[in-house]
Order: sequence, then structure tokens, then C-alpha cells
Amino acid sequence: MRFSRRKTLAAASAMALGAGLAAGTVSAPAASAAGPDTTFLVLAPQGGSSAKAAARIAAANGRVVADYRQIGVLVARSSNPNFATDAAGAGVEAVASTAGLGTALEEGETVEVAAATAQAVAGDPAGEPLWGQQWDMRQIDLPQAHAVTTGSSDVVVGVLDSGISSSHPDLATQIAKDKSASCLGGVVDTAEAAWNPTTSDHGTHVAGTIAAAINGVGVTGVAPGVKVAAVKVVNNDGFIYPEAAVCGFIWAAEHGMQITNNSYYIDPWEFNCRNDARQRPVWQAVQRAIRYSQNKGVLNVASAGNSNVDLQHKTVDEGSPNDGSYPVEQRNINSACLDLPAEAPGVVTVSATGPTRQKSYYSSYGQGVVDVAAPGGDTRFRTGGTRSTSSDGILSTTFNTTTKTNGWGYKQGTSMAGPHAAGVAALALSAHPGLQPGQLASLLERTAEALPCPAGVYNPVPALTGYEATCSGGQRNGFYGAGEVNAYNAVK
Repeated sequence: MRFSRRKTLAAASAMALGAGLAAGTVSAPAASAAGPDTTFLVLAPQGGSSAKAAARIAAANGRVVADYRQIGVLVARSSNPNFATDAAGAGVEAVASTAGLGTALEEGETVEVAAATAQAVAGDPAGEPLWGQQWDMRQIDLPQAHAVTTGSSDVVVGVLDSGISSSHPDLATQIAKDKSASCLGGVVDTAEAAWNPTTSDHGTHVAGTIAAAINGVGVTGVAPGVKVAAVKVVNNDGFIYPEAAVCGFIWAAEHGMQITNNSYYIDPWEFNCRNDARQRPVWQAVQRAIRYSQNKGVLNVASAGNSNVDLQHKTVDEGSPNDGSYPVEQRNINSACLDLPAEAPGVVTVSATGPTRQKSYYSSYGQGVVDVAAPGGDTRFRTGGTRSTSSDGILSTTFNTTTKTNGWGYKQGTSMAGPHAAGVAALALSAHPGLQPGQLASLLERTAEALPCPAGVYNPVPALTGYEATCSGGQRNGFYGAGEVNAYNAVK
């Protein structure tokens, strides 16, 4: 069985916009509903006014629910079945419905740890009750790094994901509540209930890897001295939509986050093709949002994905779309088709390693695409794929969405690798304040530990099919980029 990629982002209901995200509402002319209420991305010329685009939306019987005039992207809703055609014209560069462009969140297996084992009295990483099971932290030399710094509370990492449990004992003191928000539907809601998890604890697990507190309970994060902000982008049905991604990047940029973690890809198609008329506006809107955040001083970290795909030499997309909107099809693709946000310029793309420091069997890779590697877990290498060893996954904070209880548990994926890299970046920024995104990305790469390509065809799980991979490159290569991130090297 091929493991699906880790994905996280979505959309849903519209609420009041937060400060800093320029928004306007335009009343549409009265009209009887001719179709389902549908969300659209409307692109206005970048750098100019979005007023003409807003007027065209109203004239086409639509309403603006969010106006990101900073990047010329408007989120609109309309029941007019001809809205995309009617809204086109002067002041509008592109219009695209996002219906059917929702990516399902792939949770993967979570193995919980008994709560009683997570309670003790301690005050350092080696003394946290579950520290002995955090092989991943020792692998990146975290104890040595913490002797230098555990991170500065001035550094905030935005977790663009499924929300963070604000009641978790390892996270309650770590969340920047004033910077947290839901971006469902592409529209901001800052209520605490809105950015807490509802149907997924993926974001809670990611947040714990970044910044779980040193408090004598549970686990420690890579950078327990920094803050995390919940930027919820996964709806209750577990879907991801591009308007939420746009909202998330802009919110992070406008609210002082220096780093974001993005463990997802956008679109039910694994690769977003710029030469596809329907997908092009999605590409353009997300690119604008990412570029805007970078210009505001944000380093965006993204997971490479869990499909064991060579992102440098992709030719076929065989499992998309994955949201049930259309039959799964096999598409021939080329260099115009990219994995967003992992392949967007300026984004730090992270592959996953296991306890042997070799590429995790599921991790996607690619020379010139992967920048660094980080522990993401590999629960199959010990048995060649025949069965799972949960303790070789990543142990972090969890939230049981059925019982509504906090806990700790194991997950694996490049979704777990990304937050290790984001956490190391947060430590590095704490030790070296003032670094700009490009400088911080360069520091991550320069201080990573180079890992060599395995010889020949690599496949640590021969009992499973579809996991062969071939590494290309030398000291910097397709499996590991510049190497596995190292917390101590980054702060000393």
C-alpha cells in the first residue's frame, strides 16, 4: 500500500475579517439563486486597486468575502452559474472556482501514549517524562543546542494546519493567542474556539514538535522558548482549499510571524499545473501570497510530501484528484506542474529521515527541490515493511477529537519533518536575531549535516511495492538536500 502524502489546509464558513487583512463587502444585486453558492478566487492586477474587480464581482451577482488587496486577490461567493464569465473584464486578470479543489487531510495512524507516563517532575529536556522516546531530538543535537538557547519568545512560528489545542498542558503557555486565527473559507476569525482543533489533531502534533514546553510534563519541542500561532486552515470535513492558504500566508505576514510551517499541498491534484486554465489562478494567487509573506520577513517551511516521488523528474500524476470531485485519472505532467507550496520559490522544502538517518521510505525527494532533511519517522524500516514499529515515529502532543482529551502520541510523515526544520530555524533566529528569510534559509542549509546518497536503488521496505528510489547528486543531493538539520550547529 502506498502511503498518501501529508496534507493540511482547508476552507469553510466566512466570519469577520481581522485587522491588517484589508477587506470589503460588496452587496450583489438581488437575484434568485440559480446554482449552489460557490467560492471563487478573483485576481486583480497586482499593485493596483482592487475596486474594479470588486465592482465586477457585484455586477456578476457575487459578493466579496475577503479582499487581499495587498496582493490583488479577492475571495468571492456567488450562486450565479456563469459567474466566472460574467465577472471577467477590465480590472480582472483571472477568475477560478475553487469547487472541487479541496484536498483531503490525510491523518495517517496515530499511536497514543498512556497519559500516566507523561506526568513527572523535571526541568530540562533529558528530564521530561517522555524525553527518552524522543530519538528525533537527540538526532539533531537538541540537548547541546538548548545549552545555548531554548528560543526567544519574540520569535513566533505560524502553524498553518488544523488548529492547536489551547488546553494542552504542553502547549497552553506556548500559543500566541493574539496572533492565532481561523482562515476557513479564506476569511479570518480570531475567536479561540475557531482556531482550536475540531476533527483533526495534526496541527497540535506539529505544534508540539516545534515548541512543546519544558514543564515536567510530556515531551519537549525543538524550540520551547518560542511561541507558536495557530492558523487554522482545515475545515471540519478535513478539506483544504487554496483560499485558506492565501489567507494563512497573508495573516502570518501581517501579524509578525517570522516563520511558518506548511505540512500540506494545495489542490486535489498532487501537482498544480500553470498551463492548466483552471489551476493557473490558484498558482498565481498562492504565489502572490507566499511572495508577499517573504517580503514581510517570513521564512516559509514546507514538507516535501509522502508519495516517494522524484520531484525533479515527475512525469505522471496517477492518483489525482483525491477529493472525489472527479474520477481519479492519470495525467502526463511536465515542469509546468509543481507541488505547492513545496516547490514555490523561496520556500524551504524538507524531506524526512528515520532513526537510521536514511530517507524515510515514503518521503518524496528531488535534486534541486529538497533543501534540507529532518526527522519524520520511519516505522517500517526495521521489518522491511512487513509491520509497523510505532516508536520509530515522531512522538509529540495530540488531541483526541472524539473524547476531546489532550495527550501524546506517535505520527510519521514529512509533516513531522517540516516542524523539526521550522523549530531549528526558530532557534537559529533566536540566537542570531535580525536574519532575513533568505539568510535564515541559508543558515539552515550551511549548518545541516550532509548525508550521502545510498548506492544503487534504495528501498528499505522490500515487502511493500512502489517504494524504490534513486538518489542523485553529491554532498548536496536529491534525498537530503544540504543535509539533515542540526540544532546545535544552527545556534552556536
